[in-house]
Amino acid sequence: MNYQESLAYLDELSTFGTKLGLSRIEKLVGYLDNPQLHYKTIHVTGTNGKGSVSSMLSSILTMSNIKTGLYISPHLVSYTERIQIDGCPITEEAFADCISAVKTFADKMVAEGEESPTQFEVITAAAFLYFAINKVEYAVIEVGLGGLLDSTNVVKPEVSVITNVTLEHAALCGGTLEGVAKHKAGIIKEGVPVVTAAKGMPLEIIMQTAEEKSADIFIAGSDFSSVYSTFDGQYQYLRFLCELTGTNFDYKLKMLGDHQVENSALAIMTAGILSNNDERINRQNIIDGLATAKWPARFEPLKLDGQSYIIDGAHNPAGMSILRQNLDKYYPEGKRVILLGILKDKDIDAMLDYLLRDDDEIVITTPDSVRKASPEYIAQKIQNHHVELFADMYEALKAARHLANREKLLCITGSLYLTGELRQVLVDELKNVHK
Repeated sequence: MNYQESLAYLDELSTFGTKLGLSRIEKLVGYLDNPQLHYKTIHVTGTNGKGSVSSMLSSILTMSNIKTGLYISPHLVSYTERIQIDGCPITEEAFADCISAVKTFADKMVAEGEESPTQFEVITAAAFLYFAINKVEYAVIEVGLGGLLDSTNVVKPEVSVITNVTLEHAALCGGTLEGVAKHKAGIIKEGVPVVTAAKGMPLEIIMQTAEEKSADIFIAGSDFSSVYSTFDGQYQYLRFLCELTGTNFDYKLKMLGDHQVENSALAIMTAGILSNNDERINRQNIIDGLATAKWPARFEPLKLDGQSYIIDGAHNPAGMSILRQNLDKYYPEGKRVILLGILKDKDIDAMLDYLLRDDDEIVITTPDSVRKASPEYIAQKIQNHHVELFADMYEALKAARHLANREKLLCITGSLYLTGELRQVLVDELKNVHK
């Protein structure tokens, strides 16, 4: 298969939807000689922040001169973003080759009357295979959904990370917060240390599971923490504290937001545990790794030709609330131009209420999705603001830049379908500048 054929195959598999359970993935990786056991892994789950923590850990390990795989989901623009080594996405050719290899055994399972693997299971197996072929030393593996019955839960990690637990995917994870917490705690393995920022009842469940599995547990806010110091327009400056080890040091992070303060603390604590058995993972490499860590389109600052941008994939009211808080914290002064595109099945009224300040200027366009809301539909919900409408997102970007005129912050948000595409435009321009 070539790359386009591999995408067509994955699209066919999407008809099977999301099915939790390990029987299919265990069979699939068994045919592939269990590639996920050929390297060390760090397994990361949680309601929010698992992608950020995974990215930070990958950056720390790579900075420690360790060949490191990273498996994340979803992607912004290309499936290749999901499978990376040392920060470099898999090539389209290698992606197609790995999907093709996995398809051979998926087809075998179906031919033998077994249930077809899901799309996520096939991509997961392909990632495991790619990491083994390329002989990575470590792989940071982000859970797709839940934990206990997630396809990634065939790894045997060095550390299990549970960022936090709130009510999400409840229908697939027991229907209650307690059920969700039990699914997240399902990644805890016998004798494997656990790092978490969970609180309340979910933390109690995680602690109980860790005790049952004889797993040491390290809890954010009591065993370790990070605190915010200042912001220089690009980086936030933080301090890590751990009473258990008597550790405290300063570091900087380009990934902005209060939530990233806690996420970085989780990454540091996890790296510290790994360093007990690997002297390459030292304090300086942790500091340098965090300074270079990035998580695209999540309150991501960019500066291009004198214009400051924030790219944020907030696509629901909760996301918009956090975006507004972070805009007010890091950019309290000056006016803002908001470039906005939202899907029609979202709570648009609540999203706008959370996001907009009275003096914001707004450019509305359409995300690249059949579910897009028309600019006119969104505009009728906005009163007393300067609003411009564009059907074409690239024309909208041009207009928003003109409005911002290097004097106002330009924030691109509303949908990952929009932010992913426009971020790529800006990144390509940045590459040309630095040639």
